[in-house]
This record gives sequence, structure tokens and C-alpha cells, in this order.
Amino acid sequence: MSPQDPPPEQPSVAAPAPTRRRSDHHPVNWLLVVPIVVPLLTLLFNNDGPRIGGFPAFYWMQFAFIPLGVLCTAIVYQVTKRRKGDDR
Repeated sequence: MSPQDPPPEQPSVAAPAPTRRRSDHHPVNWLLVVPIVVPLLTLLFNNDGPRIGGFPAFYWMQFAFIPLGVLCTAIVYQVTKRRKGDDR
């Protein structure tokens, strides 16, 4: 190769198709804060009554928080899941 020769041509490589980046900044994600914050609000269950089945409010409300967390998680999942055929 002499200094006057043009540089060899690089084989053209097709640019990869632009991929749409998945954003996890959907506003419905804030719903996941509810099952964390609600059990911390002790003013909701800081008493003996009402009793359900003989259980004080503290105990049955702790069990009620479980379906609340499941419901919030299911809603966020359904709203933010990828549709069939979506890229990333």
C-alpha cells in the first residue's frame, strides 16, 4: 500500500433496528407504595375494637393488608405488562 492509495473501504454494516426502550416510569407504579405505607399507619389499627371473630382490630387488619398488597401488585402488573409482540 502506498501513501497515495485511498484507504480500503470498510464493509457497510447495517445499523441495528432501533429498539424501543421500556420505561418503568409509569404513574401507576406509585400504586406499589400503598401496601408499604398503609400498614405503617398505626392510627388505623391502634385500638382493640372492632373485633371480628374475637380478633382485635390489629390482627384482622394485618390479614386484610395481604389482599390489599396482592390487589395493588396485580393492577400494576396488568397495566404495565408487555403486550404480545412488543419489543423489550
